[in-house]
Amino acid sequence: MSTAPAVAWRRPAPTAAQRRADTWIALAVVVLALLDLALARSTGAFLFDPPPSLAEQIWWTLAVTAPLAWRRRFPVAVTVVISVAFIAGQARSIPLTNLPSGALFAALYTLGAWGPDRRTAGRVRIAVIVAMFAWLGLSVALRINELSAVPFTGAAGPVPPLLAAIVNGVLLNLLFFGFAYYFGELSWLAARREQELRTQAEELRRSRAEAAERAVIGERVRIARELHDVVAHHVSVMGVQAAACRRVFDRDREKARTALVAIEQTARTAVDELRRMLGVLRAPDGAEAARSTAAGVEQVAELVENARGAGLTARFGVYGDVVPLPRSVSQAAYRIVQEAVTNTVKHAAATVLDVRIRYLARELEVDVSDDGQATVAPGGGGPGTMPPGGGLGLIGMRERVAAHDGVLEAGPRPDGGFRVRARIPLGREGSA
Repeated sequence: MSTAPAVAWRRPAPTAAQRRADTWIALAVVVLALLDLALARSTGAFLFDPPPSLAEQIWWTLAVTAPLAWRRRFPVAVTVVISVAFIAGQARSIPLTNLPSGALFAALYTLGAWGPDRRTAGRVRIAVIVAMFAWLGLSVALRINELSAVPFTGAAGPVPPLLAAIVNGVLLNLLFFGFAYYFGELSWLAARREQELRTQAEELRRSRAEAAERAVIGERVRIARELHDVVAHHVSVMGVQAAACRRVFDRDREKARTALVAIEQTARTAVDELRRMLGVLRAPDGAEAARSTAAGVEQVAELVENARGAGLTARFGVYGDVVPLPRSVSQAAYRIVQEAVTNTVKHAAATVLDVRIRYLARELEVDVSDDGQATVAPGGGGPGTMPPGGGLGLIGMRERVAAHDGVLEAGPRPDGGFRVRARIPLGREGSA
């Protein structure tokens, strides 16, 4: 909702349809006012002085009613013109009866409902109302003798007839101008609230669209992270095994056969994981299915075994009291180890790999270190044994740890090699 002061809001200008409606309404009011004038002349209902010529009567009738055609476009000017014409017509003893009075009411109402400047609209309306009451008092004062001579036949109330007539006229005018002022303000406030509701609806629509876009981007990042973790690890192991097979193919056929079997098994595992991911993406509850079917910390031993198959001296240890982990934490830990092992196998030229899982009091700690060559990825991925020009693996690890409000440390070790250590709190379920 808008917090700006009410005075600062400006009602939009009338539409073309509203302007056309004003023109037709003004034309109808003019016709009815002229008919009203003809009926008044036919009855000879002239209270005081004889009226001027018919042409002048028609002129003042048009002056009071015709400006309504511009009432929403120029509300201040129309109100002033109609008010002046109304007073001048009465001063000339024009029989301005129902329709001209309605035109004055409409002008005051429209100024309250459509006045662009609220201060000006309020001041002009108050000035017009004061002028009307001043004219009422002046006309009564000028014609007090004529009013006193009017026979009030059948008067039987406790108040003198002339005073009762004056008070009744004042009360009627108070109601007339009060309603015009009040309903004008009410219309303007309703228009402002409607505009605020439209603004809120638009902001809500925009917010929903942005939230949907963020959700799509988040899901794309999650899928990209999963694909990177699955493909990069298995393809890296296959590449190392293929290189080993090529080197020993002519000298030791048995070792070459072992490497080929490892490549075959790794390829099947990669295909199985890709199929699982595709099935998850096609499922209606894909995000929940991904969490329930993804590998967890209990499969870390397989990663270490794959590293041994790639020729590394790999050690794996679990420390602390093993406790059930939230599925998202278990998956995040597995993926972090998987990415760290992949980088060691593919880029570090290491011979020793050490993987440790520690169950602390309130955290799960994942510690992966090697004795390889620590490098810095030129692609902005940060320090570590990362692919040249890449660094997506480290970004993915940081995203997974950040999703659980954890801490990730990745960098060269003082005595050589590279180390990845992540601490993931166990206090809440994250969104990997």
